[in-house]
Amino acid sequence: MTYQRFEDLPVWQKAAELDERIEEPLDRESFKVSRGFRDQLDRAALSVSNNIAEGFERGSTNELLAFLYIARGSAGEVRSMLCLKERRARKAGWPADLDSQISDLKSTAESCSRQLRAWADSLQNSDIRGQRHLNDKVRESARLKNAARSYRLDFLRGLKPGHPLYRSAEARAARGEAEGGEI
Repeated sequence: MTYQRFEDLPVWQKAAELDERIEEPLDRESFKVSRGFRDQLDRAALSVSNNIAEGFERGSTNELLAFLYIARGSAGEVRSMLCLKERRARKAGWPADLDSQISDLKSTAESCSRQLRAWADSLQNSDIRGQRHLNDKVRESARLKNAARSYRLDFLRGLKPGHPLYRSAEARAARGEAEGGEI
């Protein structure tokens, strides 16, 4: 699925949820933190969604990747800060519901991080260099390449066991070469 707006991206929505929910423990009296800690945690949580948005609005895949990794780093920073506070606060004792809330926030930050990593991995293995580089010639070339790949796969799926190409096609498919190999 191709997204036209960053607001529609599931990972941006999860990051926005993280930013909204980070305020809850910060507003609790039992979650005692310094002003600096509070500001840094607030900025790190906001940075996740903002960097996803900024990268999405950029014109190339390399720029998007750079911002996705920054967003992922910010998600890690949120998790780290919550872990450190959790370690200190457990020694002093804090309410069980706050413990659950912090655990949920860490899970949300980790979910953002996993989604960002998967997206970055898929972009790194893509031939698409970004909107800035797309023109009619590149689009047509990609369309033809996808059509040829689809035809080859349909052809391979239609081979019967007695066909002379069946064994070589089966072997290529087993090695993961069916999509890119020639028939």
